[in-house]
Amino acid sequence: MYSTAVLGCAWGDEAKAKIVDVLAKDADYIVRFQGGNNAGHTIKLKDKKYVFHLVPSGILYPEKTCLIGSGVVIDPFQLLSEMDELRSQGISFGNRFFIDPRAQIVLPLHRELDGKAETNSIQTKIGTTKRGIGPCYSDAIARYGIRFGDLFDNEYLKKRLENIIRFHNYPTSQIDTILNDLNPIINKLRPFLKQIPYLLNTIIDKNILFEGAQGTLLDITFGTYPFVTSSHTISGGIAIGAGFGKNVDRVVGVFKSYYTRVGEGPFPTELHDEVGNKIRIQGNEFGSTTGRPRRCGWFDAVAAKYAAMLNGIDEIAFTLLDVFSGFDTIKICAGYKIGDTVTTEFPHSSKVLEQVIPEYIELPGWDADITRITEYDMLPKNALEYIAKVEKLIGIRVTIVSVGPEREQTIFRKPEIAENK
Repeated sequence: MYSTAVLGCAWGDEAKAKIVDVLAKDADYIVRFQGGNNAGHTIKLKDKKYVFHLVPSGILYPEKTCLIGSGVVIDPFQLLSEMDELRSQGISFGNRFFIDPRAQIVLPLHRELDGKAETNSIQTKIGTTKRGIGPCYSDAIARYGIRFGDLFDNEYLKKRLENIIRFHNYPTSQIDTILNDLNPIINKLRPFLKQIPYLLNTIIDKNILFEGAQGTLLDITFGTYPFVTSSHTISGGIAIGAGFGKNVDRVVGVFKSYYTRVGEGPFPTELHDEVGNKIRIQGNEFGSTTGRPRRCGWFDAVAAKYAAMLNGIDEIAFTLLDVFSGFDTIKICAGYKIGDTVTTEFPHSSKVLEQVIPEYIELPGWDADITRITEYDMLPKNALEYIAKVEKLIGIRVTIVSVGPEREQTIFRKPEIAENK
């Protein structure tokens, strides 16, 4: 058994799905271990576009088994809608898609609570997708949550609904409404119930790929709190969210060649000028889930090294390098100036992070279209120097370079070249 994790190492939207899709070719099981349908993954295959929110993107390989672990929060209505859309595109789920009974269920009331929280003058505005993710995780911690396995015991489900309705001071008349809405879909979901920890920990001669959602800097504990998601997005979250107690053999950290962020929160290298807009347009930086434009900025090596440390990253997948074709100059943030001091430590406080001044390194850009290059050493000299500088600042080698959204637009670096840098 060999295990690999693909993790986003910024504020999400690092093109993880593309890397998962490429690496899933050599995996037998693909596992989603955290987050909910607030995550959007887009994959392009030839003339088709697939958008994922809850279903692991490895489902595109017909012989692979895809699993949703206990750390995921599931909106059952959205899940079935997503599955129906994928079925219409020729994807099958029979005997190769399973959900752990411990996964929490997002109810309509969670979406309502999420919307109220964003408009509450007391609560810090986070800029959530209002999908009910945060309130669902909150109820799980408060021990009022509904779990996937609860759906299949009518008497117990009703009792759990009574608890959560009273906890939120909703009228008890809503219980029957929720039950009536859930009843038609429960039987549709029953075939996918399976204890994922037992499955994963009895695998002997198969390969497992763990698929992260969101990004390291949105981790509930180590991210830019309170402007974070509600789950553990780092490698340590795999044990929590999938019940996988063994060490992951290979951790691939996904970094974009520039940084982006959606919602509120500090972003030291954010660009508010024509350069930032150029990155947004050339990178098509608009959310898969919401469609909202992403905030764009230069690569932040301070944040990147922090993310690499937290995840124990073994290698880097560098994505959207093609976006920089046509740039005269490219910058990398190599340090933060705080008052009279320059540091390479990522601050623990969002308040401090908002006040830092990035210390930049400037590198020459390139004009060539790199989207059809398939060999690493065929990349333009300045592109190679850019990657080399990122490697030096983070201290980890780049083994995968993505130069476009298609599977074939992926460059795998020869090990001997990476090791001899």
